[in-house]
Amino acid sequence: MQKNVLITGAAKRIGATCARLLHDEGCNIFLHYRSSQAEALALCGELNQTRPDSAKIMQADLQDMDALKALAETAQAAWGGIDVLVNNASTFYPGAVAQVTQAQWDELLGTNLKAPFFLAQALSGTLIENQGCIVNIVDIHAERGLKGYPVYSIAKAGLAAMTKVLAKEFGGAVRVNGVAPGAILWPEHALSGLDKQEILQRVALKRSGDPSDIAKAVVFLIKDADYVTGQIITVDGGRTLFC
Repeated sequence: MQKNVLITGAAKRIGATCARLLHDEGCNIFLHYRSSQAEALALCGELNQTRPDSAKIMQADLQDMDALKALAETAQAAWGGIDVLVNNASTFYPGAVAQVTQAQWDELLGTNLKAPFFLAQALSGTLIENQGCIVNIVDIHAERGLKGYPVYSIAKAGLAAMTKVLAKEFGGAVRVNGVAPGAILWPEHALSGLDKQEILQRVALKRSGDPSDIAKAVVFLIKDADYVTGQIITVDGGRTLFC
């Protein structure tokens, strides 16, 4: 599968796992990062060591529209076009309704919803020309919401809606799908052992998943799902059965 893929938030966690698996499939990977420079540089070097000139890298704050447009332009120029956009970059933190600030609202909506939309817009020409696809990393809480994380949940719900709307807007030119992870990686802010245990008790498989579970779903949507668009694959070990 020889495709040119832009992955946002690709330096670590799910983004890095997607990058490695897609690279193993023969893709060129354009790695975006915001602040995780060391991890991004290491990953880019790792991929290029395996296959020279198969990975490129760029830092950008996706809330800055000029930086977002520069990212889209640079990614398109890297190998003469982009075939796949994986909107993975995300900001995640709690905020009680009574305490949410406008800045927090703007950040959570900006990274989780606004940036994916405007990246899709900026790359629409090359994606249409290449009959490409978009994969959005959504969240199981887009459907029902996560208590204590209202703005994040609203943003991911918007991303789920955007996935379906863009599938209609692009029609046969660009497929647009999503993957909704459940308990795959624990948040970077601390969770107690009891909290984790309580979450896993509400997972049918009684265990957390692995980033590779998400990456394999992303690869499927890119490689083997030619007749699938406007869909969101839930990869949660059965977590939503108990919501």
